[in-house]
Amino acid sequence: MSLSFYDASVPALRRGLAVLDNLLAKAEAHVAETGIDPATLLNARIAPDMHPLTRQVQMVSDNAKGAAARLAGIDAPAMADEEQSLGELRQRIARTIAFLDTVKPADISDDAGRTIVVKLARGDITFTAQSYLLGFALPNFYFHLTTAYDLLRQQGLAIGKRDFIGPLG
Repeated sequence: MSLSFYDASVPALRRGLAVLDNLLAKAEAHVAETGIDPATLLNARIAPDMHPLTRQVQMVSDNAKGAAARLAGIDAPAMADEEQSLGELRQRIARTIAFLDTVKPADISDDAGRTIVVKLARGDITFTAQSYLLGFALPNFYFHLTTAYDLLRQQGLAIGKRDFIGPLG
């Protein structure tokens, strides 16, 4: 049995977003239990030159919707990066999952060699569909998801590997 590009992308992206939503729900509970200022979490950074938690969550969302859209050859929904609370970040995740749910297996070609162009501020990058998914889209998605997890953990949330992996099976 072969693994389709859809199966290698959309379900994994959706699952990662659900994990992030669960982590942010735990962050909301942590704020309620400890009385910590939510801005402490939202603005948390591991190093001064990195993006804070809020931007990490936005980038998880952007990577998920961008990957699914590029693979399907459609436009990703625009989302203004204006979230200022854990609840607003969770709403963004919900909107991203809702978009992913509109992308069906038939929408994504399994042509591994087709061209995908990513437009970045520093210039366009051209990939094959396979190199885009495996070497760019998924690594970027998991980088920002892991960083969001690490920032929450650094700020004292009682979360562990099982929270990051999510439900098994």
